[in-house]
Amino acid sequence: MDIMKTWLYALVSVFLVSLISLVGIVTLAMDENRLKRALLFLVSFAVGGLFGDVFIHILPEAFEKAASPLRVSFGVMAGILVFFILEKFIYWRHCHSGVCDMHSKPVVWLNLIGDGFHNFIDGIIIGASYSVSFPIGLTTTLAVILHEIPQEIGDYGILVNGGLGRFRALFMNFLCALVAVIGSVTALLVGPHIKDFADYALPLTAGGFIYLAGSDLIPELHREVRFSRSVFQLLSIILGVAVMALLLLVG
Repeated sequence: MDIMKTWLYALVSVFLVSLISLVGIVTLAMDENRLKRALLFLVSFAVGGLFGDVFIHILPEAFEKAASPLRVSFGVMAGILVFFILEKFIYWRHCHSGVCDMHSKPVVWLNLIGDGFHNFIDGIIIGASYSVSFPIGLTTTLAVILHEIPQEIGDYGILVNGGLGRFRALFMNFLCALVAVIGSVTALLVGPHIKDFADYALPLTAGGFIYLAGSDLIPELHREVRFSRSVFQLLSIILGVAVMALLLLVG
């Protein structure tokens, strides 16, 4: 894939991901029960999508390109640790339940800063993935979208609960989401000048996705203990994996 196409696909993808920040508009017409049911599916589907992208697309590609399998393994572990540090020390907090304990103005701005950094990382991930190949970029973009939808609903809830008006909350959330474009441009500009950039970027991406799905999303699913809902969660996770498997046809 030539450079112009790589830039085009990456920038279009991050812009589409940024538009997800406006998903709060949909929730305006939803009652609490409908919103909870929607989130139950979205979070479960996102878990399957993230794991599916890691184990079906990213890691096979990473092992194929890497000079050493150990480099991939250490890269994945580094990705997990980096995302842990980000969440632990920069207060990068994903609120997927739509209910948060944050009600003060300072925390609203803290959420915007943390979410902006998160979106910057998403942009880097997408830009780096398209630098490898179109199929990897496409599946990674889809995986990012899957975990962004429930997160953005939660972020919108934080901003409204923190005192922002509904429309101002949507606008601020969208501006924050556009930071992903900067991240993607950074990856596309820096990547070609770093030797074996993809060899390092892919394992780090895989580690980050494993962290998000395993430590951030799955605990949200464990809050629901009813058998029927748990079965629905399992089927939704499997569906997310299946979609990623079907995307193999793209390549």
